[in-house]
Amino acid sequence: MGRIVILPDAVIDQISAGEVVERPASVVKELIENALDAGATAIEIALEAGGKTSITVSDDGTGMDRDDAVLAIDRHATSKIKSASDLIGVATLGFRGEALAAIASVSKFELETAPDEDDASSEATRLIVEGGRLKDVQQTARRRGTTVRVRRLFFNAPARRKFLRTPATETRATVAAVSVLAFMRLDVSFKLTNDGRSLTDAPRVSALGDRIESLFGRSLAEGLIPVDHHAGNVSVRGFIQRPADAKPTGRKAFLFVNGRPFRDPFVVRAAEAGYRATIHPGSRPTMFLSLGVPGDTVDVNVHPSKLEVRFRDRRFVEATVEEAVRRALGPIGAAAVVGPGADWLPEAAAASTVAGAGYPPSSPEGSRGSAPSLFGVERYAPAHAEFFVADGGFLQIFDTYIVMQTPDGLAIVDQHSAHERVLYEATMSQLNGEGAPSQRLLLPLTVDLEPRELEAVEQNRAQLDAIGFEVEDFGGRSVVIHAVPNPHPRFDARRCFEEVVADFARGRFGGWNNQLERFAATYACRAAIKAGQVLEQREIGTLLRRLFGCELPPHDVHGRPTIVQLPREELERRFGRS
Repeated sequence: MGRIVILPDAVIDQISAGEVVERPASVVKELIENALDAGATAIEIALEAGGKTSITVSDDGTGMDRDDAVLAIDRHATSKIKSASDLIGVATLGFRGEALAAIASVSKFELETAPDEDDASSEATRLIVEGGRLKDVQQTARRRGTTVRVRRLFFNAPARRKFLRTPATETRATVAAVSVLAFMRLDVSFKLTNDGRSLTDAPRVSALGDRIESLFGRSLAEGLIPVDHHAGNVSVRGFIQRPADAKPTGRKAFLFVNGRPFRDPFVVRAAEAGYRATIHPGSRPTMFLSLGVPGDTVDVNVHPSKLEVRFRDRRFVEATVEEAVRRALGPIGAAAVVGPGADWLPEAAAASTVAGAGYPPSSPEGSRGSAPSLFGVERYAPAHAEFFVADGGFLQIFDTYIVMQTPDGLAIVDQHSAHERVLYEATMSQLNGEGAPSQRLLLPLTVDLEPRELEAVEQNRAQLDAIGFEVEDFGGRSVVIHAVPNPHPRFDARRCFEEVVADFARGRFGGWNNQLERFAATYACRAAIKAGQVLEQREIGTLLRRLFGCELPPHDVHGRPTIVQLPREELERRFGRS
């Protein structure tokens, strides 16, 4: 008997604080959220020693009178909900009523607050709390708003304090937390200093791109492309990084739902799936995505720090995010840009590409039969026919790049990457359909392979058949090829087959999730025309028309651009005409 006891209030407070207050960054997060809920338009955060010595958060929002200020430091005291039904679709950032009480219980805490200055009867209040105990309530003088000072965080919980990291590490965590919140409210200015040194200065802006630039610099901001997609009752908006700029490290992933930041590796993974066959395995693109869903389809009350949410239909949300990213990567406007980024293409060229049948307006009816067959039958209509100025107005430079005039500048196309994209999408269609017609050889090819390459042929025989390679074992280390694909007349079937088999034997594309995609990418890379091959004008025109009929024309399958844009505005700037 007597083994079960009721914990003292001080212990309860510290347990509660442990759920909300992990480090200085979590204190700053909670205080900023309170300031935003109070209607602040300017928030200033000052740290000393990364917050280990002191944290000060000041705002110009709606302050509190004395009675409310005293009540606010009690547990479960909040102005944001009044009943359990208010938790459904709650729009405020803070609503649990635990933040101030939890912070005050593990620090030396001061709060100064003043309600609206227009209220003649109002007066500013100053509270002093130490370890959760209210020490003093004073009248003070200050303008409308609230200031919270937190000194010696975890002074009464040494076991917790010793787990704090170095001031530099804690500072980085706080900068990250402030950045997330700064993306939520573009109409609010944020300033963060540490030991008097400015770390973040984000003034009020009207566009998300401007906020990204103020926090991470122009270089990152100009390498992003917009996302705007709706499906059912889910919307996805924001910016994603061009595939060519994605790197294995340094990725920034900011997710919001109904204006609330959250973390979800599955949503991030869904966004990465939208990059399928446009980035190199292992690259991690930066993303700033804001999801809009009905309030009753998402539960935000599943984590003490409100860092996680639960969707009613998670699969649909993830599928919508993947499709949103995929569609954003398709327009020509998603191609790399030389000089300052700009939406320089006409509105029609910024729409999503759609493969279809037929020919572009610039291709005369009589030219269909006489067009060279370097790139096979033209089965796709350019989704961006208006991107061409005139058929035949192309310049091949270094026998590798194609330069063409566009309505608003120049486009430079890498002929190998472009053909690689064309072949990849055609090959995927063949692998998922009835396969490709192959060309029978009068004299079969005999190819000698290593044992692991023979094994790779056996493991991928179905895929080889689907794209047109008819392979038969010949005994020993040899195979006989009776039929080959026919992607273009200059196709070197033997070399392509040997390279494809060698790539699979070495596991070169082993990081890709989908085996068919891996195979299609390998074949497209090896079968495409190479840099250094001279092309005729009609061959170039055929290649470009097929490229602009692809789903994702601006990107090859390895994370490199197929197109680089040079806007006319950039040319005029370089020549001093603007």
